[in-house]
Amino acid sequence: MTVTKLQLSANKKLVCPKCGDELRFVEGGAVRIVNGKVDMDATLPKHVCDHCKVFYRELLHSGYYDEFPLKETEAPKTPPAPKAKPAAPKKKRVINTGDIPPTQLKRGADGKCPCPRCGERMDFVEAGPVQIVNGKPDFSNTMDHFVCPYCKSVFRKIVGTDYFQWSDK
Repeated sequence: MTVTKLQLSANKKLVCPKCGDELRFVEGGAVRIVNGKVDMDATLPKHVCDHCKVFYRELLHSGYYDEFPLKETEAPKTPPAPKAKPAAPKKKRVINTGDIPPTQLKRGADGKCPCPRCGERMDFVEAGPVQIVNGKPDFSNTMDHFVCPYCKSVFRKIVGTDYFQWSDK
């Protein structure tokens, strides 16, 4: 730990010993919790050099200061430069349904697998009982199948095989 006696400028402000710029005074803030521990250093005032990316904290009102590196979160916020229009997210290439051959799909530990049509992660839907929708039986979820949330594709198992094929619904 190296301590430094800071000098005053003509404006009665402390000056950085490295670059000679005036230091910006920052009042102490509230007590914070950092990584589950109380951070009392945040309550102490400090003198910041934005040019050198360091700050100085006085030791026991002695007139001597200890130097610390300035974290990026403590750096002053500069006004943002005018931004260009944000680029639209790139659309993924979605393969035509007629170009997808029957495919073996295996779900991973998370219950998902890559979609053969767009490459996103598909959700596995387990078979359930027949449901009545608007007074009519709905057989759509009576067999295991995969559903892709990105391209809205449904891949149903071909009976008697380990292959899945794209389905309308």
